Amino acid sequence: MTDTDAAPDSLASWLATRTDAELADLLRLRPDLAVPPPSTLTVLASRAEQRVSVLRVADDLDVLELTLLGLLGRDGATAAGVRRDQLADAVAGRAPARAVDRALAALRQRALVWGTTVLRVTPAAVEALSWRLDPATTALTPDQITAALDALTADERRLLDTLAHSSPVGRTRDAAPGTPPDRPVQRLLAAGLLSWRDEQTVELPVQVGQALRGETITDPTTLTPPTIRGSKHRIAEVNAAAAGEALELLRHCERLLVALGDHPAPSLRAGGLGVREIRRLAKIVGVDESRLALLLELQAGAGLISSGLPDPPPAADTGEDYWAPTAAADGWLDAAAAHRWQLLAQVWLNLQRLPWLVGLRDPNDKPIAALSDEARASAAPRERRFLLDIVAELGTGVGASAAQVADVVAWRRPRWSARLGAAAIDRTLTEAAAVGLIGRDALSSPGRSLLHDGPPESVLAEMVAALPTPIDHVLVQADLTVIAPGPLVPGLLAEITLVADVESAGAATVYRVGEAGVRRALDAGRTAAELHALFATHSRTPVPQALTYLIDDVARRHGRLRVGIAQAFVRCDDPATLAEVLSSTVAETLALRALAPTVAVSQAPLGEVLDRLRAAGFAPAGEDSSGAIVDLRSAGARVPKRRARPVRRMPAPPSDEQLDLLVRQLRAGQRAASTPRGDAVRADGSRASSAATVALLQLAVKVGRSVRIGYVDAQGIATERIVDPVSVGGGQLDAFDPADGAIRRFTLHRVTSVSLVD
Repeated sequence: MTDTDAAPDSLASWLATRTDAELADLLRLRPDLAVPPPSTLTVLASRAEQRVSVLRVADDLDVLELTLLGLLGRDGATAAGVRRDQLADAVAGRAPARAVDRALAALRQRALVWGTTVLRVTPAAVEALSWRLDPATTALTPDQITAALDALTADERRLLDTLAHSSPVGRTRDAAPGTPPDRPVQRLLAAGLLSWRDEQTVELPVQVGQALRGETITDPTTLTPPTIRGSKHRIAEVNAAAAGEALELLRHCERLLVALGDHPAPSLRAGGLGVREIRRLAKIVGVDESRLALLLELQAGAGLISSGLPDPPPAADTGEDYWAPTAAADGWLDAAAAHRWQLLAQVWLNLQRLPWLVGLRDPNDKPIAALSDEARASAAPRERRFLLDIVAELGTGVGASAAQVADVVAWRRPRWSARLGAAAIDRTLTEAAAVGLIGRDALSSPGRSLLHDGPPESVLAEMVAALPTPIDHVLVQADLTVIAPGPLVPGLLAEITLVADVESAGAATVYRVGEAGVRRALDAGRTAAELHALFATHSRTPVPQALTYLIDDVARRHGRLRVGIAQAFVRCDDPATLAEVLSSTVAETLALRALAPTVAVSQAPLGEVLDRLRAAGFAPAGEDSSGAIVDLRSAGARVPKRRARPVRRMPAPPSDEQLDLLVRQLRAGQRAASTPRGDAVRADGSRASSAATVALLQLAVKVGRSVRIGYVDAQGIATERIVDPVSVGGGQLDAFDPADGAIRRFTLHRVTSVSLVD
């Protein structure tokens, strides 16, 4: 369909000339226009011109599209048409003709511009341009602007901040020639941070304003998109780097769960965790505070930790809520590495929070606490996907720096710059790398599959392929360190972590075997023979004699004291050892009483007796009623998983079937609105009006006339449509609806008016 040279007088009349497919595209691109379903094209046009709806869709426009709106508004396209060739002259030399055609097509699709030869623009769309069409610019580079801003005095910075957060144009007498050069305005003019307009007016260059507001420094007068010269890597290298980060993430999450299980962290009254707890946990886990904030937010989003009353309660329980692991954490810890990663990565992608905000200052100059409401951001998932899509467009194995991505974002979504500046983009991509979606600045194969909503099995398979193959051997060194040159198979990993402590982690993990680790394994029921067999079987290097001696020495002393239930009893086959215990200070603390040379009892709980004897330098073992050694180590505190707070989601675009129905209803409503009205019978609930309604419908059936009916559906939405009655009876009207091309049934008590179509 072609337009005439003169653009339609109104948006409604232009929409009436659109095809069904074009109307469906409009509703798909602007889903807010379809809620509730508009009854006519006039209603649709009215909604499409509302300021809130226009500014919402303008968030998705790029620099060229917004500039075209500004030029059309400046030349009077809101009241009268502007010729297409006049617009082309305004951007000649700055944007290719094909790019301008594509931009105008995108604006027409969204009903912000209408017409072809002569163009009209929605009045509210002119407000979408967040900068002047002819802004002052500076010759300084971004690095020079940053350096110049760092050298400002307090008065100079205050002056520029005022212009950056209000109007960029300021009036001052200090702009006049002859003003002493030591005045702030004159110094800023000389530094290139202000532009001179006349003797009483200065203007803040747009790039300086962007730097002051923390946005990406760009030139909005440039109407061509930036290009990214990415760095090419082999996809195997990208996946290996991403997998390494994923394993580090899982290791840190495991340590955090253990730390919170051992000592639940008290929640602040306002919610979240305080600075003191963050520092304590960061030290235990071995990460910095920003990394810990990411771990906490991911685990809370996955339901692995929650706030509540832990079981068992902390020793210094104050009755307040504590952050501790939930029962779901146990299942997560037992799952394979790829499954554990998949849950955390999916959570991060859809998390309506910004972990990198933690520790920054809020508007009241207070630090934002981890897990607090201040870190909420409903637009975060959309922005993460947008950034990762830019990286994905570069191709497999091609990486881009955060600065390059920021330049693309500033071009494609300039209206997002206030909340998605260079710093926010850098921190978001850093989080993506920490989660394992990005490696070497490129999107990993598991990350690409997850971003494109691939089946869970496909995402899992990609991560399994990226992770190093688990190995079943270690390297035992003479200094009692055990090197795992890769991830260990689950069974071996459990045994090694039981008998040794992690000394350093990475591609190769270094464990150290000490007396405490050997005793821990013996407490868990392992024998000296089993520990010797563990290292002899799985070590690719000879087992050093020092390790053999250590295991035998600890095992010889371990379990000579046996503690059972009296509340607790202590027994020992060696009377001398038990006598040593009874003569120590711990005997008085536990109120130990000898029953025989080899048996003593205590009223203290079994766990307390074991802990105090170990603290006194003994090596007791717990036993059950049969005399077998039992593992009494605590699994840590747990809290009930709280019901998730309702998530605010953006309205999903209508499906193709819904769009088809909406367009047909629009056509029917428009037909009813444009058809001349005859005398109408209006239903007011009385018997007389009901009888008159039925009589008029029966007459229409008899003479074969079309009728206009007003109808309220089950959702309470009132519409008007023209139908051809077929039968009336039993409280129902069966009529042919041209919009649907089928017979529809209407409930008579929902019919509000009936009139014959002339």
